[in-house]
Amino acid sequence: MADTKKFNFSLFRQVMRMVKPYKKVFWLTVGLTLVLSPLAVLRPKLIEHMVDHYILPGDVSGLTMMACLILGVLILEVVLRYFFLYHADWLGQATIRDLRVKVFKHITSLNLKYFDKTPIGQSSTRTINDIEAINTIFSEGSVTILADLTTIVAVLVVMFFTSWKLTLVVLSVFPFLIWGSYQFKESVRKSYENVRNHIATMNSFLQERISGMRIVQIFNAEDREGEKFRQINRDYTSANLKAIFAYAIFFPVVDIISALSLGLMVWYGAGEVLSEDVTIGVLIAFPLYISMLYRPIRMLADKFNTLQMGLIAAERVFKLLENDETVENNGTLAPEKLRGEVAFDKVWFSYSENIETDAVLKDVSFNINPGETLAIVGSTGSGKTTIISLLNRFYEIQQGQIRIDGRDIHDYDVYAVRRHIAVVLQDVFLFSGTVLENITLRDPSISEAQVIEAAKMIGAHKFIKKLPGGYDYQVMERGATLSMGQRQLISFVRALVFNPEILILDEATSSIDPESESVIQHAIEKLIARRTSIIIAHRLSTIRRATNILVLDKGQVQEFGPHEALVEIENGKYRELYEKQFLAAVAA
Repeated sequence: MADTKKFNFSLFRQVMRMVKPYKKVFWLTVGLTLVLSPLAVLRPKLIEHMVDHYILPGDVSGLTMMACLILGVLILEVVLRYFFLYHADWLGQATIRDLRVKVFKHITSLNLKYFDKTPIGQSSTRTINDIEAINTIFSEGSVTILADLTTIVAVLVVMFFTSWKLTLVVLSVFPFLIWGSYQFKESVRKSYENVRNHIATMNSFLQERISGMRIVQIFNAEDREGEKFRQINRDYTSANLKAIFAYAIFFPVVDIISALSLGLMVWYGAGEVLSEDVTIGVLIAFPLYISMLYRPIRMLADKFNTLQMGLIAAERVFKLLENDETVENNGTLAPEKLRGEVAFDKVWFSYSENIETDAVLKDVSFNINPGETLAIVGSTGSGKTTIISLLNRFYEIQQGQIRIDGRDIHDYDVYAVRRHIAVVLQDVFLFSGTVLENITLRDPSISEAQVIEAAKMIGAHKFIKKLPGGYDYQVMERGATLSMGQRQLISFVRALVFNPEILILDEATSSIDPESESVIQHAIEKLIARRTSIIIAHRLSTIRRATNILVLDKGQVQEFGPHEALVEIENGKYRELYEKQFLAAVAA
C-alpha cells in the first residue's frame, strides 16, 4: 500500500494528464479561479471605501452608486462561481467517464488467469468505487484547492496593503490553527483508511453471502451470518464515528480561533482608530477579511485528505491498467470462414509457472478433421475443460502447438478465431434482459427472424413462446426463473445463431432431467451437424455418436479412437469408465 503521508506528485501528474482531451475546460476553470480570488476580495475593499468616503461624510448619491457597484460585483461573482463549480465537476465527470470505459475494456481484455486469482468484488471496486473517488480530485481537490490557496494569498496581500499591523495581530493565532489543521488532517486520514478497509470487508461479506444465500438458508445459518454482519457493521460504524469525532472537534476549534483572531483585531483596531492610524472603514472590512481567510483554511485540510484518498484510488486503478495479463494478440489472420480442423501437438500447460510439477496437460496430442465430433472423457481434474480453454486462448500454453486449419493458433487474430467457436457450458449464464437479448448478446447483425428459425431448429421455440412476452420475456439475473433445461436450450440457440464452424459442449447435458434429455439430445444433434464438435460429457447417448473419443487421465492422453474400438481394449481406461458409469446408467 502506498504511503498516504507523502504526496505523490508523479501520480498526481499522471492523473492530471487524463484531462488532456478537455484541456480547454481545464484552463477555463483555472482562469476562473484566478479571476474569482481578487473579485471576492474586492467586496470588503469596496465596503471599506464606502464607509470612509460616503457613509461618514453623508454622501447619499455616492453611497447609492457604491451599493450598486457592490451588488454588481456580487452578481458577477455568483455567476462566475456557478461556471467555475459546474465546469470543475463536469471536468471530473468527463474524465472518469473515459477512465471507466478504459478500465472496463482493459478488464475484458485480460485472460482468465487474472480472474482466477482476483475476486470479482475487487474488479467491481476498481471500476466503480475507486474511479468515483478519482472524481473528487477534480471536484474537491486540485482545482478547488488552487482556488482556496489563491483566495488566501489574495486576502493576505490586501490585508497587508490595508494595515500590516492589524494583519499581524490577526495572524498571531495562526500557529494554533496550523497545528490544529495538521492534527485534524492526520486523524481524518487514518479514519478514512479504516472506513475504506471496513467498506471493502463489508462488500466482500455481502457479495459472498448474497451469492451463497441458498447455502445459508439450507443450513439455517441466517442467525450466525447475521451476527457476523452485525460485528462488521459495528466496526464500520465505529470507524465512521472516529472521523465524525475529528470533524466535531476541529470545526469548533477553528471557530474559536477565528473568534479569538477577531477579538484581538477589534481590541487592537479600536486603539488604532482612536489614534487615527486606522479608519472606521478598515475596522469594518477586516472582519470580512478574517472570514474569507479562515473559511478556506478550515476546508483545506479536509480537501487535502480527499485529494490524497483520490490519489490512492488512482494508484489502484492505474495498477490494474498496467496489468499485462492480457491475451497476446499478434496474429493477423481473420478468415471469414474456417474448415474446422483442430490439432493439438505435444501440448504442455500449467496454471502456475512451474510446469514440471504442476502441469495440467502433459504432452497432449490429437487431431480432429473438419466436421468430426470428438468426445473427451476422464475423471475430474484430468484436464478436459482446460483443453477447450486453450483452444479459445483463454490461457497460453507453455510448450507445444495448437493448430486450426493447419495454421498455428497464434497466427490468427484471437477475436477473429473466437467468432468461429461457440461454447455451451454446463452452468449456463444468462444476463438480466430479454430472451432475445440473451440469445443475440445484443449483436445487431442477428435478426429476430434468425433467432426464431434457430429456436425452431433446436426445439426451443415452443417453450419460449409460452413465456409471458415470448422472446421479450425478461430473464432474471442468471436466469433464476427458468429451469435448467430451459436455460440450456437458450444457450443452444445462442450457439446456433452465431453459426460457428467449431462447437464445444462442456458437460452441457450433465444437469438435465430425463424429461428434458430427449429435447436436449435433439438440440445437440442439430448443433453438431456438419460442424467440428468437441463434447465433454458423461452420458452414453452423447458420447457414442462421437467420431473419436479422447480419454484423459491426470493430464495425459490414455486412449484415442472410436467407441467401438476403445471398448474392445482389454483393461483399457475407457472400457473401465464405460463399465462403471455407462452400463450402470443403462441398467438404471
